[in-house]
Amino acid sequence: MAEPSTIARPYAEAAFRLADAQGRLAEWSAALANLAAVAVDARVRATVGDPNLSAAKVAGLFLSVLAGKLSGEAENFVRVLAENGRLDVLGEIRAQYEALKNQREGTVEAEVYTAFEMDPAQVADLVVRLEKKTGRKVKARVSVDQSLIGGVKIVIGDKVIDGSARAQLAALETALKA
Repeated sequence: MAEPSTIARPYAEAAFRLADAQGRLAEWSAALANLAAVAVDARVRATVGDPNLSAAKVAGLFLSVLAGKLSGEAENFVRVLAENGRLDVLGEIRAQYEALKNQREGTVEAEVYTAFEMDPAQVADLVVRLEKKTGRKVKARVSVDQSLIGGVKIVIGDKVIDGSARAQLAALETALKA
């Protein structure tokens, strides 16, 4: 069986092309976020996996949960996914769509892990520094990870900037063992 990323790619690209052509990237981003949120619900997953339900009924379930929150094109997108048995990869479709959207907008997403809560001014300062370093607009998602002891760990794509106390202690331990 193909990897979920391989299965999701053509759907994400199709949604992106449609949204881009209509100048509605943000609207599609929100729609895919809503659809992905519905798709991870255990009850919905059980229904999607029920072989006794037709694709139209499964699509109807999604559409009823999100009644009034989707455009006509997004509703048709759900029907196509249901017909092809691909509703289970909505999370991956959304991730790939967001990557395409960020590439078009010249932005990168940064996962910022901190030992302690950061105030908005600190986050803004960090974003400015990251934008200078990457040369692109940065969207930061901040999470607290107390196991870091202190400092921050930043993940941008496949790059990791680890300025945490835990990483520094690990480096010191390695140096002392050598």
